Amino acid sequence: MNITFLLNGETRRVAVTDPTQSVLDWLRAEWLSGTKEGCNEGDCGACSVLLTDDNGTKPLNACLMMMPHLQGKALRTIEGIAGPDGTLHPVQQAMIDHHGSQCGFCTPGFVVTMAGAHLNGQTDHDDQLAGNLCRCTGYAPIIRAAKAAQSAPAPDWMRDRPVDLDTVMLGDEDANAFLPRHSDDLAAWYLTYPDATLIAGATDVGLWVTKQLRDLGKVAFLGHCSDLQHIEETSDSFVIGAGVTIATLRKAMTTPHPSFAGLLRRFASEQVRQAATIGGNIANGSPIGDSAPALIAMGAELTLRRGDSLRTIALEDFFVEYGKQDRAPGEFVHSITIPKTAPGLACYKLSKRFDQDISAVCGCLNLTQEGGKTASARIAFGGMAGIPKRAYALEAALIGQPLSEAAITAALPALEDDFQPMSDMRASRAYRMQAAKAMVLRYAREASGQPSILEVQP
Repeated sequence: MNITFLLNGETRRVAVTDPTQSVLDWLRAEWLSGTKEGCNEGDCGACSVLLTDDNGTKPLNACLMMMPHLQGKALRTIEGIAGPDGTLHPVQQAMIDHHGSQCGFCTPGFVVTMAGAHLNGQTDHDDQLAGNLCRCTGYAPIIRAAKAAQSAPAPDWMRDRPVDLDTVMLGDEDANAFLPRHSDDLAAWYLTYPDATLIAGATDVGLWVTKQLRDLGKVAFLGHCSDLQHIEETSDSFVIGAGVTIATLRKAMTTPHPSFAGLLRRFASEQVRQAATIGGNIANGSPIGDSAPALIAMGAELTLRRGDSLRTIALEDFFVEYGKQDRAPGEFVHSITIPKTAPGLACYKLSKRFDQDISAVCGCLNLTQEGGKTASARIAFGGMAGIPKRAYALEAALIGQPLSEAAITAALPALEDDFQPMSDMRASRAYRMQAAKAMVLRYAREASGQPSILEVQP
């Protein structure tokens, strides 16, 4: 297949023979070697690049992007951060002034990410740079550089525009790589090729290639299915398209579901959140996928599409057992529906690092109170079983009881009827059970007015 995109402001037309080739590998083969290969799995940020589409400019990991992801978009690498005449970008000059580089291996990724945040007016530097790893200089001088540059105007050369898609072919449906424009096109193609791999942000699928060296066969890239990338608000719910990114969802949920938005803040890094989709996070069926426990606790419904047919199920029913979901051949995740309000929702994530780490346990609770007693309860955990799963026994033990520490403590043994967690490199079985029980106690204490443990108290 042939793709067309902008590279550092210049139009490039590339014949892609391997649709799963990473953008990182292609760039380095083109001698744009400022973009570094570090972890090759989206954790270190050394390969950070900027991608511009109709939704704006965002930092992404080039090691996880595949070449068809570039179709119709604008790519900017570290070689394009300075001006055409060599004028340094404000963040580059600030990195020099504040001694933000030592060995220099991580520096290109930091500068690219900082330039993207600078362009977008993002000043939450700790958050923006959580996906970039530095082992020698440390973060202090880099954060000082980001702060020093934040008030400088964005250079004109950084304002890329995507390619006009009306002039770009998006792939032959019979080819090994298909780029559908609409979910209707995807549905018809997927019925014909039900064994194909669907690729959205590739934050998980990308590792199948870079780490497992798998041949994916026929693939479809969903980034141009704009009808799957909207959040529709109804009178009582939000209908979230499967192609909505975690970054977009986090922003949309800040007011209606702040605890859910806070959980999404801890979903990997900014580079990953800008690529990963909510549909992909659900469809891969991971027992430690952080979105599922929160969505299940809210009573989310999942809409699946196969051909012209849609069916809707409770999200918790989608996860059957480890590695198995209730999804027919040729059927894909279309959308997720959640209530507009869930005032009783609280989401807790336990991991070894606050940023960019996989959960040992993720617990989400959604309780309602009437007359001083629990009238309804939806509680779900990730990391406690082979699938994200509701704690039905614990819910039953809590209903009709006051939301007091004594009542919660009395109900907690029911959690052992719901889960028999496993031990692995992240946590032991006993630790997971103790942590899950502590999350339930934490919910009761916060409901009584005690401050969050994340707030420093005098």
